[in-house]
Amino acid sequence: MTKSEITYTFDISNVDWARLKQRLQADSFCNGRTPEQYKTSFTNSHTVIFALHNQEIVGTARVLSDGVCNAYVVDVWTQSTYRHQGIASTMMHKLEERLAGQHVSLFTDDAMELYAKCGYKKEEVGMSKVVGQWLQNSAD
Repeated sequence: MTKSEITYTFDISNVDWARLKQRLQADSFCNGRTPEQYKTSFTNSHTVIFALHNQEIVGTARVLSDGVCNAYVVDVWTQSTYRHQGIASTMMHKLEERLAGQHVSLFTDDAMELYAKCGYKKEEVGMSKVVGQWLQNSAD
């Protein structure tokens, strides 16, 4: 497989959400969302991108943003057998092209090197909270 065999799309209209969930589960990257919740998550995002090989999704990334000054990158995934080929970096670059002038942040505990290569710097501040019970909301 070469880099030229990977295509990228921002279009979510043809995504098989059940198939995507299966691929994420098989790659130990599923956080418990249902296929419908994945669809809602990606549909409600500012920008999404998918990496495709032979029409199969092998990478995802999406951005939550106010469209003005703040953006948050989430769900960056490259299928294990496709890693270290520049797919995640390419997806990040393509997302960033749509975020000019914004402060872009993300959370990671296992891909620090990847994001550092993309120009991200470690920050020591931040807090989070789950409101109610995880994944139990009106998005179902």
